[in-house]
Amino acid sequence: MNSAVTDTSSNNLHLVAALQEERSAVWSLYCRIAEMKPFSSENAVRPILSAFSQLLIDYISLGHFSIYEHLIAEKQHQTSVLTYAEQIYPAFSNITASAVSFSDTYDDGKRNFKTDKLAQDLSVLGEHLAERMELEDRLCSMLLH
Repeated sequence: MNSAVTDTSSNNLHLVAALQEERSAVWSLYCRIAEMKPFSSENAVRPILSAFSQLLIDYISLGHFSIYEHLIAEKQHQTSVLTYAEQIYPAFSNITASAVSFSDTYDDGKRNFKTDKLAQDLSVLGEHLAERMELEDRLCSMLLH
């Protein structure tokens, strides 16, 4: 195996491991927030929600700009892999936008932060993240094989 292939494989493994680590941290905080229902006090949830929002953006960025873009940039992938990546891009992009919107809405710096829609917004985000993770798993599998 030549050095370039080994370096690419090593980089791919690193990207996938980093994504899985970020994903685990996001789900951990997501569950911690969900367990705080009902959201009667914004002060209690605010610091955890702020940390979650920051981690969510890091995770979404890693998946979108590292995994997805890396897969597209890799010229050695089969046409079927690239076709699949292009087909899922609209869903991948929409979920990225949804996560960014959630983060913008519930960021710690927001003065008008309210918890009245948090449970509903968190539920929708959870559904989007579950879909995102399925897409990422498929992309990661393609990246590693």
